[in-house]
Amino acid sequence: MTPYRSPLNEQLISASPAEVSSVNLGPIHLKTPVVLAPMAGVTDWPFRSLCLKWGAALYVNQMITARALVEENSSTWKLAEFGQGEPIRSIQLYGTDPKTVALAVRMLKDRLNIDHLDMNFGCPAPKVTRNGGGAAIPVKRRLLGTIVESAVEAAGEVPVTIKFRKGIDDDHLTFLHSGRIAQEAGCAAVTLHARTARDLYSGHADWDAITQLVEHINIPVFGNGDIWEPWDALRMLRHTGAAGVEIGRGCLGRPWLFSDLVSVLSGREPDQTQPTLGLVADVMLDHVRRLLEFYDQSEGEVIRRFRKHAGWYVAGWPVGKELRRQLHGVSSLDELAAITARFDREIVLPPEGVRVKRSHSGGPRRVALPEGWLNDPDEKVSLSAAAEANISGG
Repeated sequence: MTPYRSPLNEQLISASPAEVSSVNLGPIHLKTPVVLAPMAGVTDWPFRSLCLKWGAALYVNQMITARALVEENSSTWKLAEFGQGEPIRSIQLYGTDPKTVALAVRMLKDRLNIDHLDMNFGCPAPKVTRNGGGAAIPVKRRLLGTIVESAVEAAGEVPVTIKFRKGIDDDHLTFLHSGRIAQEAGCAAVTLHARTARDLYSGHADWDAITQLVEHINIPVFGNGDIWEPWDALRMLRHTGAAGVEIGRGCLGRPWLFSDLVSVLSGREPDQTQPTLGLVADVMLDHVRRLLEFYDQSEGEVIRRFRKHAGWYVAGWPVGKELRRQLHGVSSLDELAAITARFDREIVLPPEGVRVKRSHSGGPRRVALPEGWLNDPDEKVSLSAAAEANISGG
């Protein structure tokens, strides 16, 4: 069976291997420039290990906050854990104070021997932006610069990348300045989520903005936004000239997407046909077993952690309301096995299910900001601890 392509991608032909080049992030060589986006509460080692099984090039650990790390918060250090033998120890850090960020980076190097550090400047959560944090930081160029410079200096030979959005809204775009600041600070690459903070996750990602950024700076740019099937990645790279792609919501409930991405970006058709519901059932059970092995928690607690994943795994599949309801309340591995045993294993994902959105949604929405925050982009500011509350990424 030929893998389904949505009408958006129906005219794409396979790329030649030379069309998509490998990317170096310092000493890290990415043969296929595909990155698993860091997602708070999602990209823990069990999920990263699944994506590793299916072929992503770089798997970024979930975001942690610098202040909580420095304060020796045990939950934060647990979030930062890597798997035994994890090939590239990559993690995303969020911080608002340059000194705290530098100390956190040194701790990550000394204790966890990280290979790559990403920094988040894209979170649109009101509780963060109203205090000047998250996606509000790039508005203040001097603040962004000092935070990034402190991280790069503390990281030494460990490559640092940063991720940001287009800006606050279409009237307050910051992405070109952010890219230039990253380059001047010594970052190895940047990732642009091609939406504004006001957009949240609504509408369509502005791939033209990625093109502008590629043309504006001389370090690799990774594009993020609206990659739901493997040919989207090829289309984005052709449209923008970006060095690579970062995959977030598109891989939720579909870790096998990475195998298809590697194939398409290497000039081949995907190795597999459209996945079957039987594959979904097998991967769900595998995912829970990995969670049980990793977390020192009861089975019930681990299963509750998995429930959001369960919804993503069956998004777009014709499993029926009753099975969805049961998955939403699943409480044990045996119960999950019994529910998935009722799946019709031969069903193939229908075309209308390929681009079903998962996880974050909503927008557009007015961005909460401190009073006068947009007045002077070169103003020297410092942020309170409230700007470093636990956030969900960007």
